[in-house]
Amino acid sequence: MSGFEFAADPDRVIHEPARLKIMSVLSVAESADFTYLMRETELTRGNLSVQLTRLEEAGYIAIEKAFVGKTPRTTARMTPGGKKAFATYRSYLERLLDATG
Repeated sequence: MSGFEFAADPDRVIHEPARLKIMSVLSVAESADFTYLMRETELTRGNLSVQLTRLEEAGYIAIEKAFVGKTPRTTARMTPGGKKAFATYRSYLERLLDATG
């Protein structure tokens, strides 16, 4: 396995499948509302809410809550730190795949 360092573990916050789905969606969108994220990630309302909180606590996403008329709207966007962490995670996966392919 030439050149791949297995000592460098993946970011455990991003590595969890539900959070990886969220970060993947947000990596190609400036921001996304809760309903869109739920549809794209196929997560339940409760699971999405928990995973968004974990990503926010890690500083990887920012959550904005507002009202559109009388309807609450939650929007998420990736922070600069989240963009950097996701790029690092992608690089880790690319190196892993290159080493095994």
